[in-house]
Amino acid sequence: MLDRGFTTVRDVAGADFGLAAAVEEGLLPGPRLVFGGKALSQTGGHGDLRRAGRVALDQHPCRPAMTVVADGVPEVRRAAREQLRTGAHHVKVMLSGGIASPTDRIDSVQYSMEELRAVVEEAEAANRYVTGHAYTAAAVNRGLEAGVRCIEHGNLMDDGSVALFRQTGAFYVPTLATYAALAEEGRAHGFPADQHRKVFEVLDAGLRALELAHRAGLPIAYGTDLLGGMHRRQLTELTLRAEVQPAADVLRSATTVAARLLGLEGRIGVVAPGASADLLVVDGNPLERLALLTRPERHLRLVMRAGAVHHQALG
Repeated sequence: MLDRGFTTVRDVAGADFGLAAAVEEGLLPGPRLVFGGKALSQTGGHGDLRRAGRVALDQHPCRPAMTVVADGVPEVRRAAREQLRTGAHHVKVMLSGGIASPTDRIDSVQYSMEELRAVVEEAEAANRYVTGHAYTAAAVNRGLEAGVRCIEHGNLMDDGSVALFRQTGAFYVPTLATYAALAEEGRAHGFPADQHRKVFEVLDAGLRALELAHRAGLPIAYGTDLLGGMHRRQLTELTLRAEVQPAADVLRSATTVAARLLGLEGRIGVVAPGASADLLVVDGNPLERLALLTRPERHLRLVMRAGAVHHQALG
């Protein structure tokens, strides 16, 4: 990711304190990692990865996993507190069904309003925020009404959702890159046929949702949601977004808007006194040719993170 020019990344399910600390201590080269720990899912929800015939659920805290299953207000409070205890910068909840889960439908809504409000209360008490996985307008709207501050995906949201975004000031993170990648490569990366078919329920809707958000002037941050071997397509989100947004707005989504979402405004995403010295030198003008950034091996001449040069190819 750092080789591609990303000096800060936000992980919304799976990364943890150990990985973030290893990067900060120089044990691993990489961008600073703003992590959320394990996402919260209801039983049978998007984060419950048991197939229909499997009963056992391994919830050991040291087990590598992207999610934790919790039901009911006391359980979700405890699960949120546990992620925050580890230093999580945000808490993620599954508001709807998804593509990568085996037993739910994309059009399902998940967690009760009481459970969602409990998670929001815990995050706000720790001066953190909640982000939510959601596809349909119903799921997006329930999350926003409960106080969720950011929505991931939102492919099937509608004008009512946009109105709620504007009312609450919540952020929107479309993840167009992952649907294009899954459509082309999902089966090769082990997606079962029944899960792969779900991709096409949301594939074309992503650009329409982005257009709704862009026209309404919503704060749109950069994200990809790519899985496993598809991470190499991280930069394709730039050119997919450019089908709807001007290049300057796409770049803001990955810099100043993203910094606001992370609560790091003025510290990252800008070149200014007092900010972290995160700098890229590009051979060409991305405002005129955004695709330059998708070929870092050819056009990215310098990557500096926090004042330290990671990569340099200046002639």
